[in-house]
Amino acid sequence: MKEIVLNPVGIVRSEIKTPSLKAHSGDLNRETDETPSQSSEVISEIEIDPQYKSLLDGVEDFSHLLVLYWAHLVKSEGRSLDKVHPMGRKDMPLTGIFATCSPARPNSVLVIAVKLLERNDTVLRVSGLDAVDGSPVIDIKPYLPHYYSVEDATLSPWMNQLIDEMRKDKDVSK
Repeated sequence: MKEIVLNPVGIVRSEIKTPSLKAHSGDLNRETDETPSQSSEVISEIEIDPQYKSLLDGVEDFSHLLVLYWAHLVKSEGRSLDKVHPMGRKDMPLTGIFATCSPARPNSVLVIAVKLLERNDTVLRVSGLDAVDGSPVIDIKPYLPHYYSVEDATLSPWMNQLIDEMRKDKDVSK
């Protein structure tokens, strides 16, 4: 295959300074006590390179955006993992990288839906971005519920368990 070159369109500014998951000894380890549901409360800014300012026209008409970003702090060791315990939890099954949302993957491209709080020129203020401060932003797209939602999607049992736990954590923190 040919090499692909991606150029960042912006950068994340966030209070999240270190990744919550790191690749060590052929698996993921959780590095913080913060739960994934807590990162949904983080307010971040996405600084778009001024040369792309016109690409933002109309983005403020959407309540939510998809942000594609590069997990720039994943070391080469992490990019060579085949399987991990999801979320670094050893009580979850050892699972192939492509069956997880792990940042430890051959190409550390991550995607998340965020709430757009405000656009100020080339700065987007968002909530729910789990990216580490300094993460390069690769692309931004409007979130379209009819396009990205699937009615009869099936999830693995371990993923359903994680989602249930995150919901409970979120309810407890309210």
